Amino acid sequence: MKPNPAPQRSYEFYQALPKVDLHRHLEGSLRLDTLIEVARSHGLSIMSTAHLRGLVQVNESEPYTYTNFLSKFETLRLFYRSPEIIGRLAREAIIDAADDNVRYLEMRFTPVALSKAQDFSLAEVMDWVIEGTRQACETHPIQVGLIASLNRHEAVELGEKVIQQAVDRMGQGIVGLDLAGNETAFPAGPFEGIFREAKQAGLGLSVHAGEWSGPENVAEAIVELKADRIGHGVRVMEDSLVVDLARETRTPFEVCITSNFQSGVVADLAAHPLGSMLAAGLNATINTDDPRISQITLSNEYRVASETLGLPLSTLKECTLASARAAFLPPEGRQALVQSLSAEFKRYIP
Repeated sequence: MKPNPAPQRSYEFYQALPKVDLHRHLEGSLRLDTLIEVARSHGLSIMSTAHLRGLVQVNESEPYTYTNFLSKFETLRLFYRSPEIIGRLAREAIIDAADDNVRYLEMRFTPVALSKAQDFSLAEVMDWVIEGTRQACETHPIQVGLIASLNRHEAVELGEKVIQQAVDRMGQGIVGLDLAGNETAFPAGPFEGIFREAKQAGLGLSVHAGEWSGPENVAEAIVELKADRIGHGVRVMEDSLVVDLARETRTPFEVCITSNFQSGVVADLAAHPLGSMLAAGLNATINTDDPRISQITLSNEYRVASETLGLPLSTLKECTLASARAAFLPPEGRQALVQSLSAEFKRYIP
């Protein structure tokens, strides 16, 4: 049964709400205008704005499948052409979040993908993203933690190199490690040792699981990889035992509503399982994933959660505070964030 839609409110109402985004990929947050500028200045063979838009954004005429969704990154990877561009892309992604009243953002990026474009070193690209982040945070009211992301299809040895660089930069804004990529074809098990090493070093752990494959991957991420958070995880609802596990461990889920629809995980946007997850007592949060690919903002996702899924405003507030409590921050930082958001929410939601 679909939920009863909530009363409609203006986009500006949702934009005014303070927000936390724990699951946003840098590579899926690139402005189309910037891509066009880079393409022209670097001689990339992009036929037109409309042509490029079709390569890097999901549109309604395309099949909503994970293979189509992932194909957008193949084009996006062509644009990491220089230190200045990589720093600019990071800076603009954070400014866009700040303009949407995201108070705290954890932005994940894939050092291997950024480095391959022009044979940069892992250390270089991480420093450029860190510098772009620093610049954005100096001029905009947002706090940012960076998460280094690994892909399942890549060699474990390469992941070891990423972890070392991430640990070396923990004092410069790197707060976590992520495992992403095609979970239907590549298991997470080989990365268990890497994740154990990262956790011992003090990095927070997020694992994409239960998105394109079943709830057994959610259980693996929690039990074997000791994940602090689950990226997506919406298919957890297919197994009551895994639901029990996730509820008992209070593992936060980084849910991305529109992305789940556009990647074919959820066939009907109005039937997205976020409401069921919350009703089952799971610790679910609301995030964007790849806002420029999906052509959304976090305000848009709050609106969908409220007006399409029928979640009350009080639930939006609780999901936001749950995000703050799950942030890869020291305890005092999480507490300060929760207090600040709670005070700000009083202006909009009793």
